[in-house]
Amino acid sequence: MVNPMVNPMVNPTFKTVTRSQGNNQALKDGSVLPKTFNFEFEEVPVLVHAFRRMVRELEFDICEMALTTYICAKEHGAKFTALPIFLVRDFHHGAIYYNTKAGINSPKDLHGKKVGVNRGYTVTTGVWARSILQDEYAVDLDQVTWVLSGDEHVADYQAPANVVPIEAGDSIEQMLISGELAAAIGVTVDHPDIRPLIPDALQAGLSALQQRGLYPINHLIVVKDEVLAAYPGLAEDIFATFVAAKQLYLAQLKAGTIDNPTHIDEVHRRVSELLADPLPYGVAPNRAVLEQLLSHAQKQKIITRAVSVDELFAPATLDLIG
Repeated sequence: MVNPMVNPMVNPTFKTVTRSQGNNQALKDGSVLPKTFNFEFEEVPVLVHAFRRMVRELEFDICEMALTTYICAKEHGAKFTALPIFLVRDFHHGAIYYNTKAGINSPKDLHGKKVGVNRGYTVTTGVWARSILQDEYAVDLDQVTWVLSGDEHVADYQAPANVVPIEAGDSIEQMLISGELAAAIGVTVDHPDIRPLIPDALQAGLSALQQRGLYPINHLIVVKDEVLAAYPGLAEDIFATFVAAKQLYLAQLKAGTIDNPTHIDEVHRRVSELLADPLPYGVAPNRAVLEQLLSHAQKQKIITRAVSVDELFAPATLDLIG
């Protein structure tokens, strides 16, 4: 808990969770420091556990969070607010695997079938993957039974009727291999019968970016409302600090000096061939894709009412771009 009466001559320290990755590395190693506060980083090896701790216990002051977890949590009264710092993006055409013996010749053959979902129905990768099935392949999502391997971060969330939990003792991976599930989202299975539903997934994602501006956002930053209220100007400083760290990463990406580049580094490199900035922060350059996500969140019954993009973010950050 941050004390709002902290001595204004001393920079406050905020308990923070964000995973170590290229665009955040300068924050973790101290190459970039905030002007008006200090980070106190807590390392959470399984990042989704931090999401749950933030949603249910408000355990951190500043926390990375999955986008749809945040949207769902806000509908259920969460006392934290997002900043338009979009730390993680990826294309999700490659998130869907199917059993080649399940009679699936095209995505629409999933109608009437069971499809596994890693963890909860509100997981952001699942929302984006289902949106691709709907928008690009005309899959009627209501004609699929979605089988979950875990529960939701937002305890009060009630999933639609065609979403069911896995049976005790079962696993999504084994059910996919056995054919009990025709397909699954968000799992990796090394088995000769299991293949990606959408071939050449990265190219499919890049084509979706070119043709309809689809560049999915997965994670952003949230801050406790009481902290934002106690420290005017904090939202802007957090934003500026993350932007400065990102710029160092992008310079390395452009120069080709990243050691042992990851899959996501390669995604950023490929996107940089199409966009000037492969990791734009701020509402304005991301409004269209945020509107897509909000629309699909409502269609998929993640949220029950229409939500505007501007409702999601701290007012002081609505005009920031970095």
